[in-house]
Amino acid sequence: MTEQPRSNRPVTTTESSIQILEQLKDNPGRTLDELTEELDLARSTIHRHLLTLEDNDLLFRENGQFYLSLWLLDFGISARDRISFFDVARRQVDRLAEETGEKVWLVAKERDYSVHLYKASGASPLETSARVGQRRHLHQLAAGKAILAYLPDEESHGIIDRQGLIEATDQTITDREALLEELDEIRERGYAFNLGESIEGLNAVGAPIRDEGGTPVGGISISGPANRVKGSLLRDELPDKLLATIDEIHINIRYGSAD
Repeated sequence: MTEQPRSNRPVTTTESSIQILEQLKDNPGRTLDELTEELDLARSTIHRHLLTLEDNDLLFRENGQFYLSLWLLDFGISARDRISFFDVARRQVDRLAEETGEKVWLVAKERDYSVHLYKASGASPLETSARVGQRRHLHQLAAGKAILAYLPDEESHGIIDRQGLIEATDQTITDREALLEELDEIRERGYAFNLGESIEGLNAVGAPIRDEGGTPVGGISISGPANRVKGSLLRDELPDKLLATIDEIHINIRYGSAD
C-alpha cells in the first residue's frame, strides 16, 4: 500500500483537542479558567473539547481540575512496542548503566525529533527533568547529534531547515555551519558529545543505533554532572564502553538476540 500524501488542510477541531492535551501534559491540573487564559481558544471551545475528551476517557476531572488519563499510557506503550530494537537495546542500556554508574538513555528517531524511550540509572545518576516519552530537538542531545551525523545530508539538512536550531541552554549550538562542522567530526570518531547543550551542568556522550542498511533509527547516551563526567572519563572511557554496547546491539539486530 502506498503512503497517502499528507493533507495541507488540517482539521482545526482536532488541532484544538491536541493543544489542550499538550497543555495538560506540561501543566497538569489546570482548570477551565486557567486553560482559557493560556490557550488562544474561546472558553466555550475549550469547554466543549474538555467534555468530549473526558467523555472518551482521555481526561479526568478532580475538584474542577483536568488531568490526562492513564489510558494514554497504553497508547504510548503500544507506540513504543513497534520499535524493533527496543527490547535488545533496553537490556544493553541496563547493563551499561550498572557498569558506568551514570544515567543511560535510549532514544528513537521519529520524523524530525528524538524521543526518549527508556532510561536506566547507575549508582550515581544525575536526576533531571528528562522523562520517558519526552520529545526533543536532535541538535540539543548527544544521541540526537549522532543521529543527525549519520543521516543522508538531504535529510539532516531538511531537519535543520524545518526545525531551526532552537536554544535549550547558552551552550546549545545555534549556528548552522558550526553544527555541520561538528557533524563531520562525529562521523569521523563515531560518537557525539553534549557539553551542557540540553541541560546546564550536564555532559553526555552519545552514539547512533543503525538498522541493517546503516540508517540511524535511534541512539544511546551516557550522561552525568559536568564536574564528574569530564576529562578522560568523558573523552575516552565512556565512549569506549558506549561503542562496545552499540556494537553488541548491531550484532543482535543483524543476527538475532543472543541470550
